[in-house]
Amino acid sequence: MSGGDRPVPVGLPEAVAEFLSALRTKKLSSHTVAGYRRDLELVAGLAAVAAGVGVADLEVRSLSGRLVRTAFAEFSGPRSPASVNRAWSAWNQFLSFCVAEGLLEGNPMAAVPRPKQPAKAPKPLLGDGSASATLLERVAAGARRARDPWVERDLVVLALALVTGMRSAELLGLTLGSIGGSPGDRRIQVVGKGGRSRSLPIESPVERLVERYLHSRMVRFGLSALPRSAALLVDTGNEPLRRGGLQYLVRQCYRHAGVHDRVQRGTLVHALRHEFATRLAERGASAHELMELLGHSSIVTGQAYIASTAREVRRAAQGNPAYGVLERLGPEGGGARRVEEGGRR
Repeated sequence: MSGGDRPVPVGLPEAVAEFLSALRTKKLSSHTVAGYRRDLELVAGLAAVAAGVGVADLEVRSLSGRLVRTAFAEFSGPRSPASVNRAWSAWNQFLSFCVAEGLLEGNPMAAVPRPKQPAKAPKPLLGDGSASATLLERVAAGARRARDPWVERDLVVLALALVTGMRSAELLGLTLGSIGGSPGDRRIQVVGKGGRSRSLPIESPVERLVERYLHSRMVRFGLSALPRSAALLVDTGNEPLRRGGLQYLVRQCYRHAGVHDRVQRGTLVHALRHEFATRLAERGASAHELMELLGHSSIVTGQAYIASTAREVRRAAQGNPAYGVLERLGPEGGGARRVEEGGRR
């Protein structure tokens, strides 16, 4: 698209449309793409005002450092550092795309200061570290009162979150086929953000919980078998568990187990992920091991090393105190009701 050494005159809206189209190759979620679009259009409108033209008449080649900086100064006024950083990142990617396409000679974002954000503190369950044990033990004993109780399912949801640190969407995306490996060496294949997959170890106590849960599911719904493509976690109607249902389930478990006052504001299912990471870090898991287990991409160095130390990663995960609680619950899940043969339909 270049015309010699001079940038090609292309309108900003057209370039934005081309950039958003190019993002499809990244397989981003529709929510993420909508966020890019919103931030690009908002700052573009402010840049047009600063340039004294309509957005449709603003050309990419006119996006100087001064103009973009002025637009961002206006954009930043009523917004949080997190929102400004998100928009800064979107514009940096967009303008790098424009440079690659020959629409700009250089990326002007170097002239736009980026706000510093305070590091987000982890938000595990409050207290002395015993809240997760209390939660598991009381839910296993049937503390959660519901119209259609299903202890085995509730316990599997909590246990998987506490011993793998999976995000809500990752838990909901699991199928029976996600679990593989031989007994004693089971792993769960998880698809995380950006379509990145990772393999997470689970130990015998959780294997047994999953087996009891699946048995209870077949009895409850009168099934003779479950396909590997079936959702691992389902609701009481045997439909795949959804985000709202997962949040409600976990909230109710907190409340009936008496630990709702230990859940920090702004967290729910995510508190279990923070609990997982915090307790492993306390027991010596390295940042690299936690990055591997949590599926973070912020620490890029050492990825090859982590991939080659599966035993060390498993050993770090084995230090999770939730396993000790689950082991003590015994073969019957610490008081979990047996599912009657021919259970509910």
